[in-house]
Amino acid sequence: MLKINHNLEDALLEYLSLLEKEEYFDAHEALEEAWHPLRQSQDPMRHVVKGFINGAISFEHLKRNRKNAQMNAQKVISSYERYKHLRYETGEYKELFAKAYQKIESLKNKHSEVFDVLVS
Repeated sequence: MLKINHNLEDALLEYLSLLEKEEYFDAHEALEEAWHPLRQSQDPMRHVVKGFINGAISFEHLKRNRKNAQMNAQKVISSYERYKHLRYETGEYKELFAKAYQKIESLKNKHSEVFDVLVS
């Protein structure tokens, strides 16, 4: 059953903690719970949050190393790439979005063999 979380700050903190533990699927889930209310309300932050959700799941594809993992990771990271610039436009959560951005970029660099054309 879909869980809804209206506390984006707590979700972002949990997301960052889970990324540090390399628990990418759980990070995706934690932030997705807070994304649903944003999406339903048409909140402008919904795009940047969705990008970070997809950023985490990209690394889950690599972690699981299933067939086509690299291709799937590249495909999913495109949502992150499309929306990452919006982190500058989000006043209230700007600092947490900056930390999430730094972590995803660090992970992309760690996996540069996969994201070499995307590494900023």
